Amino acid sequence: MKPTTAQAAPISIYQPKQTGLIYPEIPVFDNVADERQHRKERLVAACRAFAQHKFDYGFAGHLTVRDPEFPELYWTNPMCVHFDQVKISNLILADHKGTVVEGDYAINRAGFVLHAAVHEAHPDIMAMCHAHTMYGTAFAALGRPLDPISQDAAAFFEDHIVIRDEAGQVAVEEKAGLAVCDWFKDVKAAIHQNHGLLTASRHSIESAAFWFIALERCCQQQLLVEATGIKPVMVPPDRSRYSREHVGSDYIGWLHFQPIWDQLKRTQPDMFD
Repeated sequence: MKPTTAQAAPISIYQPKQTGLIYPEIPVFDNVADERQHRKERLVAACRAFAQHKFDYGFAGHLTVRDPEFPELYWTNPMCVHFDQVKISNLILADHKGTVVEGDYAINRAGFVLHAAVHEAHPDIMAMCHAHTMYGTAFAALGRPLDPISQDAAAFFEDHIVIRDEAGQVAVEEKAGLAVCDWFKDVKAAIHQNHGLLTASRHSIESAAFWFIALERCCQQQLLVEATGIKPVMVPPDRSRYSREHVGSDYIGWLHFQPIWDQLKRTQPDMFD
């Protein structure tokens, strides 16, 4: 069944006041099967988007989204399958202990350690993303947060943290996940020192994926600016907060992902196999 759309009060300044215009609306489902299919399709699309952005690094990188019926389970990409080869049929469903409940592939242990700990500790978090990216990993070596040097970066102002626990040590033990999850709350993103970037969404996998893409881009921006040796002009705190409020929400992340979804749906139909 085709999902209906929410007709709630405007939740963004970008929502048109004029009626009858084409504009993305958040789907509302009347059964769990359709919602599950929707989440799985968007998870696959997020993986394909990561491939387009060249976020791959061997088998590293993992994206997760909760199952709508069984919130203690989450869907994730399979181990040792390139992001551009992830499809509906090879997704796996796992629990917080890393046990594969559905699917044929193994799970990435480091992925389950980090993501499962956060999902279990924060039931409101629906989706998470992590990958070993060039600029995010480089910036993470500095052990400090992003500066508000642009409107893009202001979207993360006071909405991301630097995690120094277990810095640089591969997260394969449960205690590593617990150390990270204790810090990962009330924010949409984290910079794990000497490791890389993580994002989370209380809204959707689309939002978590877009904010990961945006965070990587902001790390690149700051590294490029700092390479000039010229001190950048910062966006003042009040303007940064204003920008974060209007262009840094979970909803805006979801909205930004819609053209990505449309492009992938048209050009990569095999992701639905």
